[in-house]
Amino acid sequence: MRGARQAAEQRGRWAEWLAGAYLLCKGYRLLAHRARTPFGEVDLAALKNGVLVIIEVKARKTRAAAVEAVTYQQRQRLAHAAVRLAARWHLQSRPIRFDIVLIVPQAWPEHIRDAWRDEL
Repeated sequence: MRGARQAAEQRGRWAEWLAGAYLLCKGYRLLAHRARTPFGEVDLAALKNGVLVIIEVKARKTRAAAVEAVTYQQRQRLAHAAVRLAARWHLQSRPIRFDIVLIVPQAWPEHIRDAWRDEL
């Protein structure tokens, strides 16, 4: 079981690296990778056009599985983490947007902008 967990961890790290590189090519300024907060970890955080963008990266075998992997509880956790990161980086006045980057085999990364909204 330990080997499977390590392999999944490596796939996740690769997916996050790929998503970060993809977003850099699209003009995003990455602020953090695996940013830790009391509410959990944020895969990627970036700035684009004055907006703080919190990005969840999902690597799965299918697009549907990747989309479904972002649960309501995870979205709530990310919303709280985003507020904490905005305060840490003195970006409280900036709007916050939540994006997802899907990584599936034999396909380009798919960037879903404004994947959900949160009212904190």
